[in-house]
Amino acid sequence: MDFKYLVILITAPSREVADEIAFRLVERKLAACVNTVVPISSIYAWEGKVTRDEEVLLVVKARAEGFEERFVPAVQELHPYEVPEIIALPIVMGLGSYLSWMDEVTTE
Repeated sequence: MDFKYLVILITAPSREVADEIAFRLVERKLAACVNTVVPISSIYAWEGKVTRDEEVLLVVKARAEGFEERFVPAVQELHPYEVPEIIALPIVMGLGSYLSWMDEVTTE
């Protein structure tokens, strides 16, 4: 990997589920910070139908290291969806002191 940090997008069915996922990811030091955006409207194809749901968007800031081995399994364990949205985007630039803080709070 050429990048060290990620912004990860996850949708959840409710504020309560989103808050639980967010809290656990930060508690386990898998994320430095999680913002929740309430509500969002999601339109998607599932099981042969086009569906519209209100969901909550989690915007997660985390380190890229351990994404597949630790982060994704943790979200899958906490998430009620059969196929949760977990999309990671690289952070290519950022305020140095913020990125240092991310390292500090996500290091075991």
